[in-house]
Amino acid sequence: MSRKLVVGNWKMHGSRAQVGELLEALKAGSARAQGVGVAVCPPFPYLAQAVGLLAGTDIGVGAQNLAVETAGAYTGEVSGEMLADVGCRYVIVGHSERRTLYGEDSALVARKYKAATEQGLVPILCVGEQLSEREAGTTEQVVAAQLDAVLDLCGEAALASALIAYEPVWAIGTGKVATPEQAQAVHAFIRGRVARGADTPTLLYGGSVKPDNAAGLFVQQDVDGGLIGGASLDADHFLAICEAARS
Repeated sequence: MSRKLVVGNWKMHGSRAQVGELLEALKAGSARAQGVGVAVCPPFPYLAQAVGLLAGTDIGVGAQNLAVETAGAYTGEVSGEMLADVGCRYVIVGHSERRTLYGEDSALVARKYKAATEQGLVPILCVGEQLSEREAGTTEQVVAAQLDAVLDLCGEAALASALIAYEPVWAIGTGKVATPEQAQAVHAFIRGRVARGADTPTLLYGGSVKPDNAAGLFVQQDVDGGLIGGASLDADHFLAICEAARS
């Protein structure tokens, strides 16, 4: 890809006041992210606020999840059609917290991926292994199975130009981070598995990315940017990560 992409996943954090303050700070510091694709994924209640505040900027807005269904008696669910209607461009599917805390298996994640694309949204497909799986040497098998669920449902072309975030589960919210070499190895595996001819996916690293480790990750050949968790809630930290993606 020609430029890096940095996406902030705010998870279940924020208030109207905090969202306003954070986004105004990002806009004020946007020169620090020049040449880098930037997006934020707030919780559902703040999506419309974010879209409004970011209108006229190059910062995209995404959601953190979506339903498989388009409409109906599904209390508590939010459809891709609704997300597109309020102005979302992206949506995260298959985040490890959805898989581990809410029991979303790869078959369901694949259906969500398909639902997102059908509404014109750009899904950010999350894949990654547990610590026990890395220690057992099965990282590639685990990641392959997660990718294959989408390929089997949506076809080979579905991931060739997709956004895929590799997030080692053992490095999310733990303060641990994969070494640049570990991240590169898995990213190269993913690219080799899903790239088709000239089409190649955009691969983001997600797993405790901070200003002090971002540069070492982003210089890796197959790391095209990051899916940023906690650091995305601090404007200065998030912009510092965007700056690291410029070099």
